[in-house]
Amino acid sequence: MDKIMILGASVYQVPLIRTAKRMGLYTVVSSMPGAYPGFDYADKAYYVNTVDKEAILDICRKEGISGICTSGTDVAVATIGYVNDQMGLSGISEEAANKACDKFRMKEAFAEGNVAASRYVRVTSLDEAYEAAEKIGYPVVVKCVDSSGSRGINVVDRREDLKGAYDEAVRYSRKDYVLIESKLSGHEIGVDGMVVNGELILLAPHEKFTYKFRGATMPAGHAFPYKCSDKVYNEIAEQITRATNSLGIDNTAFNSDVFIDGDDVYIIEMGGRAGATCIPELISIYYGFDFYEQMINNALGKPVVMPEGAERVPCMAKLLMSPVDGTLTYIDEEKLDAIRDEGVTVKLDYGVGNNIEKMYNGTTRIGHVIAKADDESAFDRIKDRVYSAMYVDGRSLEELWRE
Repeated sequence: MDKIMILGASVYQVPLIRTAKRMGLYTVVSSMPGAYPGFDYADKAYYVNTVDKEAILDICRKEGISGICTSGTDVAVATIGYVNDQMGLSGISEEAANKACDKFRMKEAFAEGNVAASRYVRVTSLDEAYEAAEKIGYPVVVKCVDSSGSRGINVVDRREDLKGAYDEAVRYSRKDYVLIESKLSGHEIGVDGMVVNGELILLAPHEKFTYKFRGATMPAGHAFPYKCSDKVYNEIAEQITRATNSLGIDNTAFNSDVFIDGDDVYIIEMGGRAGATCIPELISIYYGFDFYEQMINNALGKPVVMPEGAERVPCMAKLLMSPVDGTLTYIDEEKLDAIRDEGVTVKLDYGVGNNIEKMYNGTTRIGHVIAKADDESAFDRIKDRVYSAMYVDGRSLEELWRE
């Protein structure tokens, strides 16, 4: 039986773990200690930080794994690249992973690869940040270079707000530098896909739903398809190809944030792993194949098959979040079951009695909703029905969101 190492045990790795088990693989899961649901599904669990590449490598060698992968998180990608190089496994290289996991190195690679992207300056102090922002011109984006889930990333419109954003970026980072970027205009979308043996075998642009928090956007959900002209689609393909080539991304799924401004396409960021916020599930529904299976096949060095000709099925997903801190005091399971009977996927991360956090960034989700749909208003009515079945401190989330 082949063994696969999956890094991370959060809600975003659970589908990957369950898919691997369904494929008959022995699953080894590593993550920091905590009440992470993935541990419950693993054949074997190691309570090790996924950024500890030497410890993870020792485990992989001890277990004799045939592949290593993750989904929905950037922090583990550099370790995956390191293990792949050391053990000769299929997947992203360490050099490509390090570029994709450091937004400054990513921007340098984009510049060298002639990728359309924002202007940027690397800074190591608040004084340098003030100087860079003046040079670029407000508004600017202040970024922690090695975080995920929108942590440590803020849009700053004026000088007096820069210090708070800079301090937050430093707080979330393990690096001694921060990125100051020009703020791009246009319509933000997501583009996922997969590169195998240097070939872009899947290009999956999609609409991106976002929440606004302190001037920055954070993911709220996604929808397939993204409707655009052939000219724009071809330009997306061109810029994505330049980005993957410049980073050296190969034999992996990727996730990117993209701005569309008229016919122009700008790459914001690119990660060497599949996106979060239900993107693999939506790709599976829309394109008619199991994206998790293909990610696992790729990690094992097996053929990756993207079936063509299947009927495209419009679909969308959104995160469930709370506008307040509190305790989940009641869940109307009958109401949720009725919604599920309509073919809607409703996943809750918490049960009655659990404390939940007020929406802060992409990590403060309390669940998600997925449905085959092409109308956001109709989808939101379904989401509101889900909120009406969940009570925080005695009040429904639907009511709390209306305030």
